[in-house]
Amino acid sequence: MIKTNVTRLLTASKIEFETKEYEVDESDLSGVHAAAAMGVDCADVYKTLVLHGERHGYFVCVIPVADEVDLKKAAVAEGEKKCELIPMKDLLAVTGYIRGGCSPVGMKKKFPTFIDVKCLMREKIAVSAGQRGVQIVLAPAALINFVGAKSADITRDAQ
Repeated sequence: MIKTNVTRLLTASKIEFETKEYEVDESDLSGVHAAAAMGVDCADVYKTLVLHGERHGYFVCVIPVADEVDLKKAAVAEGEKKCELIPMKDLLAVTGYIRGGCSPVGMKKKFPTFIDVKCLMREKIAVSAGQRGVQIVLAPAALINFVGAKSADITRDAQ
């Protein structure tokens, strides 16, 4: 098993998880590619997005990889009037992670975190292990409890 800060934190807290590795395609860092490379359903793989609100600052949204965050719903969940995704160039400085390897576990600071309610319908979900090409797979409730997240409807409705 590959050791990352994420796997160390989960192991130290006795959280049950498994890791899945996949071949990274630098031309396609999408979570949809990651799901296909691991041979799992897109609905089981979640991406971690960092947003910024005007009043409360940074917060995190964890959503299915094939979905888009609904900025209005995300803002409401965080108690903001509006919010926006942070610029990619700021991701490493804010979280300690790079694009394609951003995890809701083990960020530089503890930010309010929201996981899309769809996760509650899944037995297990995969999120980044903090490194491109490595995912952790665990029960949604374990992730929610570990990061102190709230479940919320934060994705855009299908057109």
